Amino acid sequence: MSKEVYFIPASGDESHKLLAQKTEKVYLALDLDEKIERGDFVGLKIHFGEKGTKGYIKPPWLQQLVKKLKQRTSRVFLTDTNTLYVGHRSNTVDHLQLACGHGFSMGTMGVPIIIADGLIGRDEEEIEVNLPRIQTAKVARTFLNTDALICLSHFTGHMLTGFGCALKNLGMGCASRAGKLDQHADVQPQVNSDRCKYCRVCFDYCPEDAIIEKNEKAFILKDKCIGCGECLVVCTVGAVTIPWDSDNTRVQEKMTEYAWSIQNLFKGKIGYINYLIHMTKDCDCMVSDDRSIVADIGILASQDPVAVDMASVDLVNEAAGKDILRSYRDFDWSRQLKHGEKIGLGSRDYTLINIA
Repeated sequence: MSKEVYFIPASGDESHKLLAQKTEKVYLALDLDEKIERGDFVGLKIHFGEKGTKGYIKPPWLQQLVKKLKQRTSRVFLTDTNTLYVGHRSNTVDHLQLACGHGFSMGTMGVPIIIADGLIGRDEEEIEVNLPRIQTAKVARTFLNTDALICLSHFTGHMLTGFGCALKNLGMGCASRAGKLDQHADVQPQVNSDRCKYCRVCFDYCPEDAIIEKNEKAFILKDKCIGCGECLVVCTVGAVTIPWDSDNTRVQEKMTEYAWSIQNLFKGKIGYINYLIHMTKDCDCMVSDDRSIVADIGILASQDPVAVDMASVDLVNEAAGKDILRSYRDFDWSRQLKHGEKIGLGSRDYTLINIA
């Protein structure tokens, strides 16, 4: 059955006020607003951007949405979880400071920020799901006490999943640190010693000290590696590789099953808004290359995460005139969408409704 995906053209060159109005317009098209009751806790799941990145969703774009939600309930908050890798978002104190530095604060937004998995990412609940890849999902505890969720996602390429948008924001982004590790655990990067220059940059970025020196080259200890992929991104000579044909599929499918576990908590009181603006080949956790891979396209919204991501990919590839995601990483990025459809998370069959 075809699912409705609402679309409005938009560009980062437009004023913040206009983008805020467009955000509110696609949100209202979802018919989700009337389901929110007085006293509901409403979370706005977002990625605040890593230090040095530019592509994240900008705070002013959300002001009209926040204002609209506060007319329904006073219990609106912005939320994210701490990262698996070591950085500016790996604990709540640093995470909040970074968010504030990017313009997300009580003063600018009018709502608080809650890091959903606690101080260091261990505040979690384990949910029984019994899906093909996972039996239980370790999710941030805050989401179990939230009544409605709006998943605000910025479309980017991604080193492990091909692209990241609603499914990744929901599945990986709502998991605790242990849940993130569970999703990454099957990925085992390796070092090509012929290419390795032993610059030791990967040593500094490995969160588990799983990289050692061996014959004056970097060497990854498989029993300590957690599969986060940091070494893959920071290696400047392409010495670190991952066998995408096996591990990539598992990561995408586990992530999708985690997304299923989160969506199932909200019983229809969940919506998805994707921003196809300043889209980069790597996710907003990375600062290595922030050039746009295609021109800005617009904002999409749906109550179906699979449909809204499918529509987003189609629009991006149409704008590029090719499968641009595969041109950066030659593996099947559609696994997450196919698996999402298979487990009943959503449908790849959609109807795009232009509401400009």
